Amino acid sequence: MIALRGLRIATVAGAVLAAQPALAELPAPVRAMIDAAIATGDEGKVKTIADIARTTNPGDIAEIDALVADFTTALAARKAAEAEAKQAALREADLFENWSGRGELGGFRATGNTSNTGVTAALTLERQGIKWRHRLTGRADYQRAAGVTTREQFLGRYEPNVNVSDRFYVYALAQYERDRFQGFSGRYAISGGMGYQALKKDDVQLSLKAGPAYRVTQFVDGREESRIAGLLALDFDWQITERLKLTQDTNAVAETGGSAVAIIDSRNTSIDLITGLDAAIAKKLKARVSYAVEYDSNPPPGAVQTDTLSRITLIYDF
Repeated sequence: MIALRGLRIATVAGAVLAAQPALAELPAPVRAMIDAAIATGDEGKVKTIADIARTTNPGDIAEIDALVADFTTALAARKAAEAEAKQAALREADLFENWSGRGELGGFRATGNTSNTGVTAALTLERQGIKWRHRLTGRADYQRAAGVTTREQFLGRYEPNVNVSDRFYVYALAQYERDRFQGFSGRYAISGGMGYQALKKDDVQLSLKAGPAYRVTQFVDGREESRIAGLLALDFDWQITERLKLTQDTNAVAETGGSAVAIIDSRNTSIDLITGLDAAIAKKLKARVSYAVEYDSNPPPGAVQTDTLSRITLIYDF
């Protein structure tokens, strides 16, 4: 009797288990699709494919989540290792390593103290460390017609800065300018102060800085003036699309994009407003259109207050 009762229970239990649907494995095509997304290493692709797989295979959500979790863990470990390797390379690099740069060549159209077209060229070098950054910039605008020079403007600048926190940094600046048509054969400025990274996103960046400055101006008539001044600067970068970018250098008087910079003293305030638009042509090559306004509140006799320059250039990054 007992044996018969046990047999009945086992038979019923077997029938119940047989009636329940077995846990299905993730279909091979779906798993292959997820594996292919994972192989790219692209988080966005993995998320998109995983979301679709969860919708079309609701019974396999646990397995899909496990695959995504394994990918996320492996990706985080890889990024951490890459970041550590980068930090180690920066710490061990000597003075002549880790430099990058860009060369710029094209034409300009000037109005103001001169009205002409000519050739413009620029070179920027930058070295990025763990906390320190060094940037060297040089630019020349030149035009000569019928044996007469009608435009001759040179700019040289060196700016080191050091991060003191995630958003604050300390900067120093040394700058030289020459523009005989604006009335000075040499203008030197040094400055130092604090900078703040107000926006720090992948597609939008905004930095502000301010500090005291000292400026020496050598005029074409032989006079020389030395004055204490102040420097204010605003730099803005906006990646509009993958190939189109509104650029501003993160250094004082930006010549590689757009910026707003003012050097203020009691006699003469200088303001540089430079706005540029970059369009990518290839990985390291882009075209740029920029417009600059240079204003001196108290120019030398015979010079006007405002100059404008429109530039069309090609830029090569190296």
